[in-house]
Amino acid sequence: MSKRKDEQLESILDLNSSNVWDVDAEEIAQLWEKETKEESFLPYEDKLLNVIRLAYEVVHFNPEDEREVAKYPTDVWAIFSRMDPRKGNVAIRRRTISRLNDLSYENVRHITAATLLDLIDRNFGGGWDSIPLSIKDIIESGFEVTTTTLPASRIHAPGGTLEKKVEDGFEVLEVPKGTWIEAIFAKKKAPATKLRFFNENEYDEDGNRIRRHSDDDDEEDYDELDDRDDEEEEEEEMEMEPSENDETFYSSFAPEADVKVDDDDDTAGLSVLE
Repeated sequence: MSKRKDEQLESILDLNSSNVWDVDAEEIAQLWEKETKEESFLPYEDKLLNVIRLAYEVVHFNPEDEREVAKYPTDVWAIFSRMDPRKGNVAIRRRTISRLNDLSYENVRHITAATLLDLIDRNFGGGWDSIPLSIKDIIESGFEVTTTTLPASRIHAPGGTLEKKVEDGFEVLEVPKGTWIEAIFAKKKAPATKLRFFNENEYDEDGNRIRRHSDDDDEEDYDELDDRDDEEEEEEEMEMEPSENDETFYSSFAPEADVKVDDDDDTAGLSVLE
């Protein structure tokens, strides 16, 4: 999957774990060679190679060894050099996803629903229940997946589940199970959108830039709100607890609770509440 022209990287330094999946190997090689003209690029090489490894196979080879060079034909591999000649050249090619075990939280969002169902179909034909929970979790992080099992004679009934799911944009895989069929439906999830709240103006009245909330800010806000709630609860409890001079406390009880005690009683003057 190549990156759209209006989103092409201007520098290899802009490569990260999110966009590496959308950049062609040849584009990476060209941007890399362009950056090696700058001596300041050297400290970034290893870090960028780790990013590239997320989506590509990365190998080093000696460009002066003909046998080594023959292993990496340019019609299959993109080649670029390291700033340190002793480290040789680098060959990269996109990682192939041929098994369910090849899926990861990073690459699952960069395949189609049809490709996903093809991978599931290759998984010994066992259907959705045969997939390990860890792989299911990865799949469901990028796709909506539902299943239904019906008799083969009813699976394609007009107006049935299969027809409705297809109309909703789901791809479907039918897995025969005797006289029944398990239908697995998959549709790519829309990218998650994080709501961010910030002031309408970019700068306050003093000319200071207003910093937008980050995820950490949100957590701090929640903590602050929790603290405020706790403080308000404590204040309410304090208001409800009677003080020694609070005359309204005893008056809140029913009149019959105020029982007159004989003067000659040793307990005279004590409230029955005690």
